[in-house]
Amino acid sequence: MSSYSYEGIESSAKPNNHGWWLMPSWQVSNLGDGLMAWEPLQRIESLFHTTFSNAGEPVDMAIFSRHETTAGLHCEVRVYFSPAAAELAGQFDARSCARPQRPGLNLLAGDALAWEQLFDEA
Repeated sequence: MSSYSYEGIESSAKPNNHGWWLMPSWQVSNLGDGLMAWEPLQRIESLFHTTFSNAGEPVDMAIFSRHETTAGLHCEVRVYFSPAAAELAGQFDARSCARPQRPGLNLLAGDALAWEQLFDEA
């Protein structure tokens, strides 16, 4: 992920077309039925490892997953991309979201230290 400098301060925030500085946010992608999600999960992991390596393996770049129950009988798999993985999230129709709650999350890809880096209650 690129970093930007403003008055000598490095940041992952970036200016938009209106001069505002935007902080990357968490992104979520719903992969649908848990029984069918294994293929996109493998693709996400594969692309992540390349992106992660090229970025210098930053601790705050991680992807988490969770099986979430819906109104139907089946669960859906949701994948949460940390702000540092936002560029990759765009390839999976992800949308901005709040930081996910930690209970039930699994680290899909990234450094195990991401838990401490990205969640207050480590």
